[in-house]
Amino acid sequence: MPPVTQAPQSTGAALELLVHGVGGATPQGMLDDPRIARVTGDATAAIYRRTGDIDAEQHPERYRDRPIEEAYCWSNLTSGNGSRALWLLLLPFMVVNLAHWMRPTAKGRTRAVRLYGVLVRLVALSLTVLLTAAACEVALDLVAWQCAGVPDCSNRRSWLGFLSTAQGGWWSQPGRRLALAALVPTALVGLLWYLSNRTWSAYESQRPLTGAEPDDDAPDEDGSDDGPADPPSGPSGGPSVGGTDATSAPVVRPALGRPGFWYGRRLVARLRAAHTAAGFLTVAASVAGAAARHDRAVGGPVPDLLGRLLETMLVLGTLVVLWVVCRRGRSERRIDNRLDRAVISCLPGAALALLALAAAYAAWSRPGWVSAGSLPGDVTFRVLTVGQGTLVVALTVVALGLYRRTPEPRTVLYGLGGPAVAMLACALGGVMSGGVAQRVADWLDGSGTPGMGRASVIDGPPVLLSWQASVIPVLLVLLLVPAVVLGVRTWLAARALEPEVDREYGQKRPDAARTRQIARIRATAALTDSAPWLLGLVSGATLLLGAGAVAGAWASGEVPGLALDGAGPFIESVAEAAQSTGSWMVGFGFILFVTWGRRAYRDASARRTIGILWDVGTFWPRAAHPFAPPCYAERAVPDLASRMSGWTGRTRGRLVISGHSQGSVLAASAVWQLPAETRKRVALLTYGSPIERLYGRWFPAYFGPGPLHGLHRSVHCWRNLWRATDPIGGRVRLDDGSEPEVDRGPLRDPLVYGRTQEHPLPEPVLGHSDYQADPVFAEERAALLARLGPLLPRQADGGSGETQGSSGRSSG
Repeated sequence: MPPVTQAPQSTGAALELLVHGVGGATPQGMLDDPRIARVTGDATAAIYRRTGDIDAEQHPERYRDRPIEEAYCWSNLTSGNGSRALWLLLLPFMVVNLAHWMRPTAKGRTRAVRLYGVLVRLVALSLTVLLTAAACEVALDLVAWQCAGVPDCSNRRSWLGFLSTAQGGWWSQPGRRLALAALVPTALVGLLWYLSNRTWSAYESQRPLTGAEPDDDAPDEDGSDDGPADPPSGPSGGPSVGGTDATSAPVVRPALGRPGFWYGRRLVARLRAAHTAAGFLTVAASVAGAAARHDRAVGGPVPDLLGRLLETMLVLGTLVVLWVVCRRGRSERRIDNRLDRAVISCLPGAALALLALAAAYAAWSRPGWVSAGSLPGDVTFRVLTVGQGTLVVALTVVALGLYRRTPEPRTVLYGLGGPAVAMLACALGGVMSGGVAQRVADWLDGSGTPGMGRASVIDGPPVLLSWQASVIPVLLVLLLVPAVVLGVRTWLAARALEPEVDREYGQKRPDAARTRQIARIRATAALTDSAPWLLGLVSGATLLLGAGAVAGAWASGEVPGLALDGAGPFIESVAEAAQSTGSWMVGFGFILFVTWGRRAYRDASARRTIGILWDVGTFWPRAAHPFAPPCYAERAVPDLASRMSGWTGRTRGRLVISGHSQGSVLAASAVWQLPAETRKRVALLTYGSPIERLYGRWFPAYFGPGPLHGLHRSVHCWRNLWRATDPIGGRVRLDDGSEPEVDRGPLRDPLVYGRTQEHPLPEPVLGHSDYQADPVFAEERAALLARLGPLLPRQADGGSGETQGSSGRSSG
């Protein structure tokens, strides 16, 4: 916790701390002045002021009519470097990490919450194994086993000549080819470990500023989401009157306010070790498995006992990895700086040693061993797919049970948002891994079609990948129905809004085109609220079609184009079209990711666009997958909390933290990290905020009605501005009459309907941007500052010396 702010002795100056939203921003633009100076921070994230405001605290008389403005710029945490756009390749890891935080609100369901976390971590582990298995499929099976073992394929590519069986060199034996090719997936796993470790050091290793407030007694992440209560107090530490009084229920500190929430070093280190070991063990199993099967089937110079012993060691290593992943989740009660050094240091090294033994075992000379067909990787992908589906179904049962215990109407999909997103992560992982395998197989086979037996030189990838690719066109066709329904509903909603727009602006002769434009933008902005059901349909259809693909591959053992031969001309043509179209689509999807990444190196606008994805997706700590892109909030939230606590403690002045879009979520999270006495001296101004519309609905355990009501009671005052034309921001929905009003809106957008003498040019529809251009913004900021002061010290006897401010809260 940041240090507790002492009770104020004077009003001092007023500070407005601006926090920008998604897409990045410059401090010059935030402060509307090209002359700025850095107050504190570094090149990654810093706080800036106008040059003329550097010594503002020494001259408070200059700021009687306006606050000192500071801008916290965190854009370089997500989109400052073009190479970060390559994190798009880690998209499945990021998505499954989001599923961890989407669990429904749970009270008194410690075991169920623990089980939810374990299931999500197991799904995340399966994605690491899937990625590694896909790399093994390409390098070991398609290249080293199939293409290098067939002269017609290897002779077309000179770089495979030294591996070709036609040349009969030292590397021509299948085991040695597999051992050499294993360097590719091993390097991939090592790269993921390096990136995870490096990004931790650059983004998440900044420990929060600690103070004297004791650690709370709340359970860890695996327990209840209810933390210890802060006593109901006024802004100066005394009993609050108005919003909450001395007899009201205490303000419960949620998980976001716990000291260790934004510093998860131990869990990330444990998971990084486990996932790295899992990757190495997957490569070792791919290398040693083929050699062990050969030794058991054919007597040779290598005793089959060695293969059995090595396989036993691999199974034991897998059990250790599962134990590490399942044993323990996050610790949020305190800043947990402890490390399980035995696990972190020994587990990846032991797995790498097993991989080296597997490579040496496979490279043992085995005269007469010839590679034929394909490696038995089809079973691996089937087991992974079935396992992922089973885990998602189990996660659905647990999430539904949690939701039924504490139902909240605004929660998306009745609490099933987490399982739906986990299913989406598995689908993305399958598309990316299958796309690479399909495209490499087509490239190696030249004019042939792998798996179809038509002038094919190699057998190609596992048939399950072809079945999975074939269901993608079917899924897209099914999605046309809800897309048409949403389009028609939006058009009807826009038509219904046109009379309302005319009444709002009160035009005697309204412009039909202008009215239609405003109504259409408002109706389109409302589509955001339909996203949960669309995601639910996609996830459900993906689960069912994926099960059908596994069943088809398992029953037939052939690609769809061959499996449905004899079923009739129409069905045969549909199957072949789905197979070929799906294969190209999964390959195109992967190439699209790579193309976007390359473009971001040279195109600043593309870099900003891609950065927006991470601004939203990487807000949460890496609690499920250590190879996900880093969490920028583990740097930004402690930065903001430390600045607020330090400034109010030094100056004893008033402070308004003003957050736009994603910046409002950072601002609210930082306010929760403050001690209770400091929170009561802070006003919160949010605009274009997704804090309830997105975070409250998708992450109810952390931003649901309970935590938001607690935040409202905890801060001195809170005001939220929103527009009906904003597709991201919305209401906070806390205006139930029992507390001071939070929401103000919808604000008029555009400010002027048509051309006037004061506004001769058409005014744009601002939507999610430029809230500060609305006069309401300055009006509400001034009102918040008026509510905050004057602040007087608490009476020594704690008596009735408080005075009540305009917000209905104690300001004395």
